[in-house]
Amino acid sequence: MEQDNYQKEEQIELYEHYRFTIDPGQAPERIDKFLFNRIPNASRNKIQQAVKAGNILVNNTTCKSNYKVKPGDNVVVVLPEPPRITEILPEDIPLEIVYEDKDVIVVNKAAGMVVHPAHANYDGTLLNALAGYFKKQNKGEVENGFGYLVHRIDKDTSGLLLVAKNEIAQTKLAKQFFDHSIHREYRALVWGDVEEEEGTIEGFIGRHPKDRRQMTVIKDKSYGKPAITHYKVLERFNYVTYVKCQLETGRTHQIRAHFRYIGHPLFNDTRYGGNLILKGTTFTKYKQFIQNCFNILPRQALHAKTLGFKHPASGNMLSFNTPIPDDMQQVLEKWRQYVSFREMP
Repeated sequence: MEQDNYQKEEQIELYEHYRFTIDPGQAPERIDKFLFNRIPNASRNKIQQAVKAGNILVNNTTCKSNYKVKPGDNVVVVLPEPPRITEILPEDIPLEIVYEDKDVIVVNKAAGMVVHPAHANYDGTLLNALAGYFKKQNKGEVENGFGYLVHRIDKDTSGLLLVAKNEIAQTKLAKQFFDHSIHREYRALVWGDVEEEEGTIEGFIGRHPKDRRQMTVIKDKSYGKPAITHYKVLERFNYVTYVKCQLETGRTHQIRAHFRYIGHPLFNDTRYGGNLILKGTTFTKYKQFIQNCFNILPRQALHAKTLGFKHPASGNMLSFNTPIPDDMQQVLEKWRQYVSFREMP
């Protein structure tokens, strides 16, 4: 039962919307027909698109549209957006739009903004802001009024987020994320002097057994999902290291959990222990320096800098890049000055 709960929460980083256990007396039936007869307001085409995107799992494995369900099969429908827990109302919240056309919109999300409504965050989210923006712009092309998520970034992580404007675009983009063909680069400041100039962190990621709000690297792959993070050192500041990260997979808290796993938590990452002074001296001035940095950057030092994907309609490759936000930039400059001062004769 515990294993099933882990799998239920971590299905390829998508959200479970429906779950069916096939009855003992069920005759063999194509998966798309079976789901068409059981999911309200779902067209056959929509279900087939979901199957192609890898959003239909049978016994925890993706299937083809001609798969025939049989007694005992466990069928799960997962989609790139959470089940609706509340109505998403339009709100007048400033957004930095990086790119927009009739199929997609790319936003540079500010740190502190939740992506979608959830417990304790029912408004003020990115989807509320998009609903307000689309209403103001009279964007009737957005079928649901607020857009379709295809991936997410944490509340206190800044950077690029891709949102589809229709279900067809969402399905095609979700397939790219599932196939790991999306190009994503992050910038992070981590505690400690990372030993290698570049490397790869691999490890199955799942919920922490003692703290469900944390993700952790799990040795038993039955409880986690494979995750791969490539990194390269950009600058060294003795006690912290500035790195570039490229995601091959996109698990929840992947960069944060992976760097914690190798002993280099993100700078000021409260959930993963980075809000403590993990490296450095015991001098009072140094402690004050770190506290000043934490005050400037009251969040984990992580920014989604680059995003590249194949346009769902044209097939053309699109790539976007954003500057490092001011709070991270200020802290990086303070570390540069700190190292420069220490190296002075």
